[in-house]
Amino acid sequence: QVQLVESGGGLVQPGGSLRLSCAVSGSIFSISAMGWYRQAPGKQRELVARFTSGGTTNYADSVQGRFTLSRDNAKNTVYLQMNSLKPEDTAVYYCNVGCRRSMWSNWEDYWGQGTQVTVSS
Repeated sequence: QVQLVESGGGLVQPGGSLRLSCAVSGSIFSISAMGWYRQAPGKQRELVARFTSGGTTNYADSVQGRFTLSRDNAKNTVYLQMNSLKPEDTAVYYCNVGCRRSMWSNWEDYWGQGTQVTVSS
């Protein structure tokens, strides 16, 4: 069983910063893509930032230049540094990891429970 534990969400004023963390635990053989998605009420879940299986980093146009994705392999943790936050960044943010638990297993998609980010004055 793979578990993703998210932290770092909260309430922040416009222009402020937050750092989201996602710690991955469980029996994992290898990890492919991993990153963050978000979903606002009434809208589809959308990509925020992701490390792809090809080794590149993708950012949504709306966060380019403001958000930075990083990871600490020793801690099995992925981070999302969010700067210059705007009210339109308000959403539930979900950590996502694609992994397999053995070399004979299928690749599977795992999601965190979500952490609320609210940007308001």
